[in-house]
Amino acid sequence: MTPAIDLDRLRADMLELARIGTLAGRPGVNRPSFSDADMAGRRFFMERCRDAGLAPTMDTVGNVVARWDAGSGPAVMAGSHLDTVPDGGVFDGTLGTCAALEAVRAMRAAGIHMKRPVEVVATADEEGRFGGMLGSQALAGTVDPLWLEAATDSDGVRLVDAMRAQGLDPDRYAEARRDPAGLHAFLELHIEQGPVLEAAGLAIGIATGVSGVFNWTVTLAGVANHSGTTPMSLRRDAFAGLASFAARLPGVIAALGSDQARLTIGKVELRPNFPHTIPGRATFSIIGRDTDDAVMRRMAELCRRELDEAASSHGLALDIREESRLAPVALAADVAAMLAARSRHLGYATTTLPSGAGHDAQTMQHVTRAGLIFVPSKGGISHAPEEDTDWRDVERGANVLLHGLIALAA
Repeated sequence: MTPAIDLDRLRADMLELARIGTLAGRPGVNRPSFSDADMAGRRFFMERCRDAGLAPTMDTVGNVVARWDAGSGPAVMAGSHLDTVPDGGVFDGTLGTCAALEAVRAMRAAGIHMKRPVEVVATADEEGRFGGMLGSQALAGTVDPLWLEAATDSDGVRLVDAMRAQGLDPDRYAEARRDPAGLHAFLELHIEQGPVLEAAGLAIGIATGVSGVFNWTVTLAGVANHSGTTPMSLRRDAFAGLASFAARLPGVIAALGSDQARLTIGKVELRPNFPHTIPGRATFSIIGRDTDDAVMRRMAELCRRELDEAASSHGLALDIREESRLAPVALAADVAAMLAARSRHLGYATTTLPSGAGHDAQTMQHVTRAGLIFVPSKGGISHAPEEDTDWRDVERGANVLLHGLIALAA
């Protein structure tokens, strides 16, 4: 008999986690990293792991790890994250974490003889409240201690304070690091968060690599003044500088010549933010992505040049702060080929594609071979309450994960 996941059980876990992240008067799912809801979700997941006969632990940065000692030697790890963006969806991260646990339950129920241990992981702070990927970076041993100490969220809350408030110890972050000799591979199932699979009528995508990303906070400072008495020619309008820069972004992308390049201004704050006052300060985010590190560096250079010109032409002071940067990563080709073959053997229409969004798999590739499985996102929508994936596709993706684990560990 071919082992298979129990969709009803998987769906129940995911919907219960969504309930934990539901807030009165707010749409979607809200479990920002190191919030009370995030930690409640982790405790719930640990209970589910115990129910499955595993012994979960939480490390010093909040990762939940549950090990099935079914074999010997380096372990195969599978999972994703449990934290969410504000007003997020049911599937992002939660799918991969719950599917990894369900795959272990299915293998145990089928009595499959495993040669290697299997570990289920729910990583911490993947979504970026404080920069992103903290949990998997701690596992991979790539945390920058200076960043850890300085990182804050958009409200000014320090990462180390948020961790300590939940009983975690950021000073001991290095204890979460995994020895590469102890890991055989890492697998992650995730929603695509884009329109490609759905548009092509495909059930499964296997990622070949993951885009890098830089995250900047930019401030343009001018002079706030009366909007009725200050002539247009004498203004130092911070928003005008921002608008001038934003209009240049398509030209930056065109100059790069890469169909994987992405630039986004997703957050803007104006001061004093009053209808009758010229904005004296504009603070905004810039997120840049590409699958080629050289292209990313050129993108950053062009953005700096265009920001300088926009600031100069409007009489503004410019400040650029890099919050975080992750280089593009090529995932393990042999693992990707195995996953694609297993998916096709199960009868699923399958393709390979690069990932435009960051995932724990890209960080885990630094410590072991990593594979990333995608299932379609309806309308390509994610990071929103409307995020949705057909439950039949959830089942297909979880079965590919299951059979990938069997191939690597049995």
